[in-house]
Amino acid sequence: MAEIIVVTSGKGGVGKTTTSASLACGLARHGKKVAVIDFDVGLRNLDLIMGCERRVVYDFVNVIQGEASLRQALIKDKRSDNLFVLAASQTRDKDALTTEGVEKVLKELADDGFDYIVCDSPAGIEKGAFLAMYFADQAIVVVNPEVSSVRDSDRILGLLASKTRRAENGERVKEHLLLTRYSPARVETGEMLSIADVEEVLGLKTIGVIPESGDVLNASNKGEPVILDMESPAGQAYDDAVARLMGEDRPMRFTQADKKGFFSKLFGG
Repeated sequence: MAEIIVVTSGKGGVGKTTTSASLACGLARHGKKVAVIDFDVGLRNLDLIMGCERRVVYDFVNVIQGEASLRQALIKDKRSDNLFVLAASQTRDKDALTTEGVEKVLKELADDGFDYIVCDSPAGIEKGAFLAMYFADQAIVVVNPEVSSVRDSDRILGLLASKTRRAENGERVKEHLLLTRYSPARVETGEMLSIADVEEVLGLKTIGVIPESGDVLNASNKGEPVILDMESPAGQAYDDAVARLMGEDRPMRFTQADKKGFFSKLFGG
């Protein structure tokens, strides 16, 4: 049975697509058969971050509307034989996605032996975001440690608890908190909320803390999910988050500010 994971947030620009790409790559690296689907109809960024934008012939909407088969639309990742991408349409309206159509695609993927289906949600609460979360078993709620991002994510948690198929069946979507662009130094100066602050407001446990890093943008520009760069703290942090998602117990890294030594303080380093 495929496990459906939605990557969601209330606010745009917090790193959902980066997270979806790295999560999918990480799960595939653990030997799982993974599909990652872009629900952001009209924008389409997932294929860019995955480095397969030139290989998109058919998209998610083509499959839903019967213009192509799922096999025609799935793009096999160049780096992993068990990772596949289903791109969003850039030319259609968001109403092109339907509950029945999405369910059909998800069922076909499950029947085809996929272990995980990662749904990259658009920001906010419009139709694409609703459909991305509706069939989810688990949710990764991506949050920047700032008040507006946390407040907007609180609304998403309300939808996960009330507007999903699991909610209709009296069950819960299993929710995880992923903090992105985290800077321990800025937390210490009070410019940024701490991990404990965000957990307290949202009532969620943190599955990963991704440090603020230029490596994320560099990786996106190269079409390579940052988790593939294991020299990068951000890549290592995503690798930790994937391991925790799969039940492994790993210590939380990159959460403390570097302490300056005597000589760096003396010489202003």
